[in-house]
Amino acid sequence: MIFIFKTNVDSIAKVKKVAPKLNKLFPNSKWNFDLEDCDNILRFESKEDIMEKVIFLLKVIGFECEAL
Repeated sequence: MIFIFKTNVDSIAKVKKVAPKLNKLFPNSKWNFDLEDCDNILRFESKEDIMEKVIFLLKVIGFECEAL
């Protein structure tokens, strides 16, 4: 499944803050940020329904995140 999120992760420095946590919690998933998009899109490819977990994780570490 592919999940798409709107975030406020708008720089490489912020991606570097988020990346280790995403990799640790979702080791079998593929993800990437589109920092050129006005919504700073996070695309997630996972076999599991991880929508709520991703939103919760980003909010816990101080970022905004909502499903699109």
